[in-house]
Amino acid sequence: MTEIPPSGDRSAASGIWGSPAIAEWERAGQYHRLAGHTIFVLDAGPSGAEQSEPLLVIHGFPTSSFDYRACLPALRRHRRVVLLDLLGYGLSDKPDAAYTIAGQADVVMAATAARGLDAFALLTHDMGDSVGGELLARHLEGGWPVTLTRRVLTNGSIYLDMAQLTAGQRLLLALPDERLPDHMAPNEEVLAGALADTMSPNSIRARAELTAHTELIVHDGGNTLLARVNRYLEERRQHEQRYTGAIETHPSPLGIVWGTDDPIAVPAMATRLKERRPGASLRWLDGVGHFPMLEAPDEFVAGVEAALTDGG
Repeated sequence: MTEIPPSGDRSAASGIWGSPAIAEWERAGQYHRLAGHTIFVLDAGPSGAEQSEPLLVIHGFPTSSFDYRACLPALRRHRRVVLLDLLGYGLSDKPDAAYTIAGQADVVMAATAARGLDAFALLTHDMGDSVGGELLARHLEGGWPVTLTRRVLTNGSIYLDMAQLTAGQRLLLALPDERLPDHMAPNEEVLAGALADTMSPNSIRARAELTAHTELIVHDGGNTLLARVNRYLEERRQHEQRYTGAIETHPSPLGIVWGTDDPIAVPAMATRLKERRPGASLRWLDGVGHFPMLEAPDEFVAGVEAALTDGG
């Protein structure tokens, strides 16, 4: 794969970012041409002596790899961590096109090849759980020639019949699969409120610090594409047996880390997964909602590291 530098309108040096944290995040990563699109990848080597396998991180809807900014220093202490923004998210390309879980899996596979990852652990969240399920299914079929050492799954609607979708998600699903007119696209203030509503009432600081996340959502017109990228839920329902079936049955050790106050991916989902995969470890994050890496980064990292250590 060909590595390309940030284009002019993406460069932090252009001063387009309202949040200095986004500029710093962008400088730490690189842009690659992957699966026909420009994709942002951040590949962080270990800050100390490398002791563990690398970790690949797949974010959820409607945010980006930036979700893990507060967690990255601790996660990379003893391992290489590779994060990317999926197509239509964050700093990656946002084409006006149909989005599919299979297409996102293609992007992830291309990213692992571009970064030379052939053996690693997998951490997924929210929509990333479904993308991870597709990747696991491909791996079981022999279509992804890597070694998955273990995996950690957190707060995502892996059993859609149990999900309590937000009013915003239901509205987006009711709209045509097309770009929203600018006057219908939610602005940063509306998006911040919607994200805050998915968090625990206890997460006062995280709820107040969503400016950079919403800036990345609206970047390059991403807010006008929400009815398109949200279509993953329809695919999630249609192919649940494939995605969740692979999550339940893939032989790599599984750890589950789950916020107890999630109003969307309710705790009963984690309990059901644990019942269907008895050997998995399950760690509850009490008083934490749908975005544990934002709401309680220290506790989240501790849970992830414990899951990666014992493997479930």
